[in-house]
Amino acid sequence: MIRALVILGAVFWAAQASAVTCEKVTHQDKRYTICEVDAASEELRLFLNDEDGKVLGHFSSVNETLAPQGKRLAFAMNAGMYHDDRSPVGHYVEGGQEQMRVIPNAGPGNFGLLPNGVFCIREGRANVFETLDYVDQVPRCRFATQSGPMLVIDGELHPRFLPDSTSRYVRNGVGTSADGTRAVFAISDDYVTFHEFGSLFRDLLETPNALFFDGNISRMYERAGNRSDVGFSLGPIVGVVEDTP
Repeated sequence: MIRALVILGAVFWAAQASAVTCEKVTHQDKRYTICEVDAASEELRLFLNDEDGKVLGHFSSVNETLAPQGKRLAFAMNAGMYHDDRSPVGHYVEGGQEQMRVIPNAGPGNFGLLPNGVFCIREGRANVFETLDYVDQVPRCRFATQSGPMLVIDGELHPRFLPDSTSRYVRNGVGTSADGTRAVFAISDDYVTFHEFGSLFRDLLETPNALFFDGNISRMYERAGNRSDVGFSLGPIVGVVEDTP
């Protein structure tokens, strides 16, 4: 469960599912939906294309590919920036196979607002790495997606975040515990700044490292809460997979 909500005055509700717990919280007068995953025990995966190479793009399409395996999504959200053809802007690994190399240099847009980072799913854990740290450590990720900017870096907010920023969007991202067993995904239910969104992960969710996935196009799926945001086709999608009863 998300810790310290009562102490910090958060208002929330909880919906229990077998593979993931999602809650509504309020932090600094902004509303969010957060979903916590035990990365040590749950099946956390990334999705981009089907077996024929066609972009999945939608939560419903992911469920269609899982159904013949007797599985389904418990939770999902968009997981990184992408080009017009839905290919990843940065590093992408699926099933242990690298599909896009690491991009270590600065560039235009939020992705290039260094430091950016990589969300890496390994056996029994998931971690957010700052990109250069990821390059140095070379973790063996079964799944990985690069995005940016980092929201929280070793317990500190990204140095470029401004408390008085006027840039507000619906935003989503992920934070992880130091031991990698706790992955917390968040999407804002209000328009928020980077500073407000990063503060959520640092101060309320208490994740020492957190990564921004995207803004404006952010969408989420939660089976237990009957939520399935719709819109145009997405690129990489992260999801928790469970057995179909």
